[in-house]
Amino acid sequence: MLYREAGDFKTSYEADNQTFPIAFDRYRYWVVLAVAFLVIPFIINDYWANAIFVPFLIYAIAAMGLNILTGYCGQVSLGTGGFMAVGAYACYKLMTGFPDVSIVIHIILAGGITAMVGAAFGLPSLRIKGFYLAVATLAAQFFLVWLFNKVSWFYNYSASGQINAPERFVAGVAVTGPNTDPWAQYMICLVFLTVCAIIARNLTRGTMGRSWMAIRDMDIAAEIIGVNPLKAKLTAFAVSSFFVGIAGALFFAVYLGAVEVGEAFGIQKSFLVLFMIIIGGLGSIFGSFAGAAFLVLLPVALKVLGVDVLGWPTDLVAHLQLVIVGALIMFFLIKEPHGLAQLWRLAKEKLRLWPFPY
Repeated sequence: MLYREAGDFKTSYEADNQTFPIAFDRYRYWVVLAVAFLVIPFIINDYWANAIFVPFLIYAIAAMGLNILTGYCGQVSLGTGGFMAVGAYACYKLMTGFPDVSIVIHIILAGGITAMVGAAFGLPSLRIKGFYLAVATLAAQFFLVWLFNKVSWFYNYSASGQINAPERFVAGVAVTGPNTDPWAQYMICLVFLTVCAIIARNLTRGTMGRSWMAIRDMDIAAEIIGVNPLKAKLTAFAVSSFFVGIAGALFFAVYLGAVEVGEAFGIQKSFLVLFMIIIGGLGSIFGSFAGAAFLVLLPVALKVLGVDVLGWPTDLVAHLQLVIVGALIMFFLIKEPHGLAQLWRLAKEKLRLWPFPY
């Protein structure tokens, strides 16, 4: 009654294989896009932009990238923070080296540079997997952070070792620098997220995505039926790193404006993005959004409830956040490995049979 495809007939294979074959899903998708593009930019303020919307959009891009690698291709990675640092520092060098080029081009090129670095660090996946691959990507994380700390060329020989985003404009509107309006930060991140989500959705539903999933499920069987493991794994690393690099560039240039690699892109960042896809759901684009939204909203909700309403100490609320996240990770890994995305799918199935759900 509330959610059904009864009467929603298809007259072509294209209509049956579209991203949202059920009309109700398509309408909901367009409503969400309309609110995101036409409503939120007019009501957003500094607090909502910096505390919720901008970090959510950026982390959703990073979570999509890691989900492609880990959720769809089955290659465990603990180097997300390091690859975000590659995107940030590549964007910084491009912004300072080519000041007349659009910041949009710089962010895309930073994603491309990160894709090449990610593919290079993905070469060990051809020989090792599982825990050993996780350790190899963890080594990449530490190496990249060390590299950006020690080689002063990356931060233009600054005495502080910090990189600062110069002011840049898109269509005459400042999107980086101290004079950036909250709606401008939000809009550029939203546009990148929308484009990345469309690309990721189509890649995972196409030939490349099926190759990734075949490698994930059983790599030997996939190779027997004709899937090239070299191509599948390296493309997964490259596409994943491309998205993560874009997220790192946006995190530096649009969100923070100034970063120090050890503080902004340390191992905690890698674990944070990994927790997002575990809670949101491995192998699901929607799960990347759900996990990012949950872990961005959780500290804000705990602060409002614990500190502002109940008057708890700030350090107690911070420790409570770690306890909640750890408990949820154990719950989802044991009880529901597909995360919030699977719970959402089950809810839709029950709505399709309402008022007689099974």
